[in-house]
Amino acid sequence: MKKPVKVEFSGNSTKDDKRNSRRRFIKLGGLAFAGSSFLMYSCSDDDDLPGPKPPEPGDDVFDLGAGNLGVLNYAYALEQLETAFYKEVREGGYYAGADDNEKQIMDDLYYHESIHSAFFKTAITAAVGEGNEDKVLPDVEFDFSSVDFDDRMAVLSTSLLLEDTGVSAFNGAGKLIDVDAELGGTYLLIAGKIVSVEARHASAIADLMEPNTTAFARDEVLVDVGGSGKAYDKATPPADVLSAVVNTGFVKTEFTANELPTE
Repeated sequence: MKKPVKVEFSGNSTKDDKRNSRRRFIKLGGLAFAGSSFLMYSCSDDDDLPGPKPPEPGDDVFDLGAGNLGVLNYAYALEQLETAFYKEVREGGYYAGADDNEKQIMDDLYYHESIHSAFFKTAITAAVGEGNEDKVLPDVEFDFSSVDFDDRMAVLSTSLLLEDTGVSAFNGAGKLIDVDAELGGTYLLIAGKIVSVEARHASAIADLMEPNTTAFARDEVLVDVGGSGKAYDKATPPADVLSAVVNTGFVKTEFTANELPTE
């Protein structure tokens, strides 16, 4: 059975509360999908949980689905989040007052994420076939009110957080793509092309925050493999990404991941 993971939220969180939660979120290195009374279901076989079980979501709550469909919807959710964030950035005071170089970087990030998001929507729509559009993750509602889009470091630190999470999330999801299924190999190839771009984004933002340093290749986002030293990006399983118990307040639309593959 799937192990349900309940993410607790306060419906009347203050702006300071959300900022503090985001700091904890940064330390955890995971991505929290947040919303009032929001439930996410991870994909563990361990059902020996103490205490009461959270209720099953209603029929109107979207589930990402199984197999490659679930992985594609999962990636689509992440890309929607990043696209929406950079749209807000380009409408804020920081962007308006930024120099041309930083504006160009933010423009590039916005258009890259928009293209990634459009790719996943198109791929999923084609995969499910005509008449099955209800299996495509709908447009997700976001709330970035806790981010001060007039403040340069607030924008850049949030951007770095999202990009680092995107890299680890895509790395963790790549092995879940069934390459033997129709177009599975193509999906894996595209995912590899996207994750490399996400890493470039993270490096660009890190360099803006700490120019002329080694921040672009920070040790804290790297791991050691086989004792060879820290030279590899992290790979975070979807269950860990989706169940990071931190209230960012960014994502308001409820959805579940009951059938998302784990291996």
